[in-house]
Amino acid sequence: MAPETMSLTRAGEYEWRIEPTGDMRVPAILYADETLIREMDDKVFEQARNVATLPGIVRACYAMPDAHWGYGFPIGGVAAFDAEAGGVVSAGGVGFDISCGVRTMLTDVEAPHIRRQQRELAEALFKKVPAGVGSHGAIRLSIEEMHDMLLGGADWAVRSGWGEACDLERIEEHGCMKSGDPAFISDKAKTRQRPEMGTLGSGNHYLEVQEVNEVFDEAAAEAFGLTLGRIVVTIHCGSRGLGHQVGTEFLAEMAVAAKEQGIALPDRELACAKINSELGQRYLGAMWAAINCALANREIIGHFAREVFDEIFPGARLDLLYDVSHNTCKVERHVIDGEEKSLFVHRKGATRAFGPGHPDLPAGLKEIGQPVLIGGSMGTGSFVLAGTTTSEDRALSSACHGAGRRMSRHQALKSWHGRQVVDDLAAKGIIIRSRSARGIAEEAPGAYKDVTAVVDATEHAGLAKKVARLVPLVCIKG
Repeated sequence: MAPETMSLTRAGEYEWRIEPTGDMRVPAILYADETLIREMDDKVFEQARNVATLPGIVRACYAMPDAHWGYGFPIGGVAAFDAEAGGVVSAGGVGFDISCGVRTMLTDVEAPHIRRQQRELAEALFKKVPAGVGSHGAIRLSIEEMHDMLLGGADWAVRSGWGEACDLERIEEHGCMKSGDPAFISDKAKTRQRPEMGTLGSGNHYLEVQEVNEVFDEAAAEAFGLTLGRIVVTIHCGSRGLGHQVGTEFLAEMAVAAKEQGIALPDRELACAKINSELGQRYLGAMWAAINCALANREIIGHFAREVFDEIFPGARLDLLYDVSHNTCKVERHVIDGEEKSLFVHRKGATRAFGPGHPDLPAGLKEIGQPVLIGGSMGTGSFVLAGTTTSEDRALSSACHGAGRRMSRHQALKSWHGRQVVDDLAAKGIIIRSRSARGIAEEAPGAYKDVTAVVDATEHAGLAKKVARLVPLVCIKG
């Protein structure tokens, strides 16, 4: 093993620990099998140790099976902080794409019907949903509309005609972070977002038409509405330019303020502020408003997908299974050392995974657990998992969020050409549409870890259980 890996202690077949040394306040705990651990870049272990030094951290810093190097926190990193114990909030622990997340919608269309009109559907979705770097849509928000969107999230989108009221029950926070404060978001961030509502953006963001091709848990699949051969639509995107601008501005401000607040940073990218400080409260207000932006954005894109399906398959229904983010910091109640506490839980590239009986779940999901939506690499398939009761103790009700990169975008460009990737996937019956051949090469399936291995490790570690596997038929890429 590499030098960094040697610092790990194996605590179980799927659990590894870095015990506190130096300035670490808590251990770092990583969930993965041995192969995934060996494939993780050493920077993951260094970053997990660094997070464990931050003031007010509770229990441990966690890393999910898909963990890889990120800005500040490892992507796949989870950490909770106690404000009453001097805890901090870190913009690097949320990321630049605030509230990047996944929405899965159930259709009443069967796979054979999709295959007969696959190309027509791909072209219509590609035309309807703008994607790519700097992509702009038909929606232009006024100053007043921007303010209302940042306050209302998906609820605002529904009230504005882009969505259905029944969706809100199946979105985290019922579609709206009520503590979001647009006053703490800069004019520059708002200006960047004005033409970007209803757009996918670039990188690993996508809209996929997928077929349910394997069911692992019959009871959970039935509760979720997932049956073999059924078509679902999955959307992966976030808060676009607004979220990136919020992250950029507050990271710079936090880097300066940390020293003033007496916080010793092991890495400048872990820039943070005390939760109860003026800066900490401003960031939380801005970040929660950016979550509303992402929730509204996915609601609008879901509305566009419904319009396209209705044009090609008249009368088709697209009902929301769930919408959940994986780049957030939220206030949650967790039991720590026998005492229930209100904590600020950072999840960066990690998905909330509430188990059965959790009070925040709607009636139709409470008995099974929260749907945990896991995107795979382009062309290789995705998974729907369900939260478990054991995940609370294991990792603060958290699970993986995707396959996780195994090579950088630069390395991927050296290995693949966009046209080659499109042709290879077309031979497998998958239509890819994108405006960027470079972007396709950067997101080639081989650039990612084996999503099945990641999901299996997640299940064996007790973080979430497998419900169904989805395979793509159409993929609209950023």
